[in-house]
Amino acid sequence: MVGLILTFSYSPVASAQFSQPEIIQEHWYHSYATLTLDVNEWADENPDIVQLVVAGQTELGRNLWVLQISDWSMDMKVDGSPKEVVYIDGGHHGNEHLGTELAFLTAKHYIDGWNDGDEIVQSTLQSTELHILIMLNADGNDFDTRWNVNQVDLNRNYAHYWNTCPTTQPGTSAFSESETLANSIYMQNEVPDADLYVTMHTGVWIMLYPWGKWPDQPSDWELFHHVRYEVNSNISDIPIRNANQGLYPNCGTSRDYGYGVMGFPTFTFETDDEQFLLGTVEALSERLDEELDVMIYLVENVWYWRARLHVEMIQIENGNLILNIDNLGHASTRNATLIQTDGDGAVIWESTNFTVNASSTAVIELGSYPEGSENIGNWSLYYQKRVIDSSTWVTESIDIEKIEVKKEKSSLLPFPNLALTIIAMLLAAKKKNAKTPS
Repeated sequence: MVGLILTFSYSPVASAQFSQPEIIQEHWYHSYATLTLDVNEWADENPDIVQLVVAGQTELGRNLWVLQISDWSMDMKVDGSPKEVVYIDGGHHGNEHLGTELAFLTAKHYIDGWNDGDEIVQSTLQSTELHILIMLNADGNDFDTRWNVNQVDLNRNYAHYWNTCPTTQPGTSAFSESETLANSIYMQNEVPDADLYVTMHTGVWIMLYPWGKWPDQPSDWELFHHVRYEVNSNISDIPIRNANQGLYPNCGTSRDYGYGVMGFPTFTFETDDEQFLLGTVEALSERLDEELDVMIYLVENVWYWRARLHVEMIQIENGNLILNIDNLGHASTRNATLIQTDGDGAVIWESTNFTVNASSTAVIELGSYPEGSENIGNWSLYYQKRVIDSSTWVTESIDIEKIEVKKEKSSLLPFPNLALTIIAMLLAAKKKNAKTPS
């Protein structure tokens, strides 16, 4: 059996007629050949939810297989809004097999759940796209080495402060290696607005968020701290920390590239402290069941991993505009604006910038507004999904029924206190005349 696997390891397979037996899947880590068999079988047997694409090739010409998993009968959600996007990759380091297997098991969970009629999985795939590149360093995987064939550490080869930390083997320049270049191109072209990016590794049992270069907390610390609290309270005791403090200074990583350049919320998922072995005595589905539960939580709550502004009411009173707004997401946003445009898209009125913190309700005074114009054209919010500068900007329309205009009620006399005074004087004079003898 071992000989058969090693024989296939160095012969890239274009399509699969069979997959590896379940006992092998549970106890023997994937080679490039067995992974190729499995992902092609998934695509052949599940065309309604699985699209298999090639993001590029390794230095030795092996395909970088990407599983695109969603309910492809629907381009959008049921309500007509875009689906959330999750990007996952594994196997930057060829000898970190458990990270690769966690990426594989994540894909397997959603494919099997769909076929088993799991209602939560079906609902997730109707509203979410999963893009999973299971094995980035296929050459290093089959040679059981950390590096690629050029002896480069792929997770130090990204264009985010490349080669500015103490490191080994970062390559001759950022994206000098075909594997990292292909991965970055896929991010830029296929998942540019991803709502979550998780990169799978092995070495220490920990989840790491940005930054690797600095010990400072990232701009979207509220989001990362919320995830830490929820995971540690309800799912797992796995440490979740800033990468610089939780591990060591590291630059040019895919995690910090995903956050700092692409604007994704990102995690490095270090699955275990075991390396350098080709298999496991304990079944993989049991060994990684806790880690898989964390991944399921991240995927099924992906809607919250950005700012989600919801306008409760726009009040216009005496020429002043007050905005009542909720942020239903777990990320803050800054530099948000309220905009009114005419039928041709020209701006009629625009507010000053305002901030809405994560998971909060705010009442914001936005200053003067020209009365009588509230029913003209369209209203919208323009804001960033997250605080990080590279985060995507979104424009979301506002129902005109959310606008409430209050007008001051007019009185019969402009000076009611003066009127009352006059009336009192008349009544007093009448009373005095009534007491005067004739």
